[in-house]
Amino acid sequence: MGLKLLVEQCTITTRHPFVIARGSTNGYRRAWVRLIDGDGLEGWGEADPSSFYGETLETVLATLERLAAHLPADPFDLEAAERRFAGVAPPPGTAAARAALSAALHDLIGKRLGQPLWRLWGLDPRAAPPSSFTIGLDNPETIRAKIREADAYPILKIKLGTDRDEAILGIVRDATAKPIRVDANAGWTVARAKQMIPLLREHGVEFLEQPLPPDDLDGLAEVHRVAAKHALPVIVDESCLVAADIPRLAGRADGINIKLAKCGSLREGLRMIATARAHGMLVMVGCMIETSLGITAAAHLTPLVDAADLDGAALTVDDPFVGASIEGGRIRLPTEPGLGVRRR
Repeated sequence: MGLKLLVEQCTITTRHPFVIARGSTNGYRRAWVRLIDGDGLEGWGEADPSSFYGETLETVLATLERLAAHLPADPFDLEAAERRFAGVAPPPGTAAARAALSAALHDLIGKRLGQPLWRLWGLDPRAAPPSSFTIGLDNPETIRAKIREADAYPILKIKLGTDRDEAILGIVRDATAKPIRVDANAGWTVARAKQMIPLLREHGVEFLEQPLPPDDLDGLAEVHRVAAKHALPVIVDESCLVAADIPRLAGRADGINIKLAKCGSLREGLRMIATARAHGMLVMVGCMIETSLGITAAAHLTPLVDAADLDGAALTVDDPFVGASIEGGRIRLPTEPGLGVRRR
């Protein structure tokens, strides 16, 4: 008997409207998938579509419907399954659905073997770096309130990319002495980025993420040269979707941010880590606004990376899953088999 695919739609809500340089929302439509084998074991995964990559809940559901007839007869056949999924539903616009199936397959084989995924990969969960907590764009009073809410987190990630970035940095630094990271979400020009770099260092920023539009690689190289003079690492997110993107970014950026919903699978995440390391680059693992189901899948990569931004579930008010614990920024991977996630 082959695998059976079940798909459930849901909406998750953030505590505050989540505002970045590209827009604002507090309701996120997601899909949960279950792969059920002949013994009744279930592998779970989450699809977290982003409109930036041309995905919506509707495109996810359509992609999953296309892929339902191409599930592997043997869930351990992960490489062949991934190639088949990408062949039937090639990028762009299909990564979130493929990532959900990848997570579900890994969850299922872990349950079959009775081991958590990190152990199957031979990793040490104690090596996971702390996670940052994201402070979205807002008015000064709400930014201060968000910083207070994030009191337990040791690192803050600040969203910029506006014409009031200097004021936002001042508000944050006035409210906390914690290490901060900055994500411009592709909201700056080269000139604006070069103008901001000295100020970022003055405020003790650890690194700058995605300062420019994704395709401006020549501009990125120019910003990187200036940032290097100020010892400010530059990390790319939207400029780097999969491992094949990394060689052209080497020398133009210091590191990459991996997200399952844009790379399409846990195995691609592992390839991205290996490729970045081969080019001497830093590696970060990030997230969308997700439940603990999606966050926990990504968290299994964290013993291999330098930085983590896995606060997506912590930003919500209606997370229905229990999985990786990220309390006070410390990532504790589950010891239960597979992903180690259960529904409340």
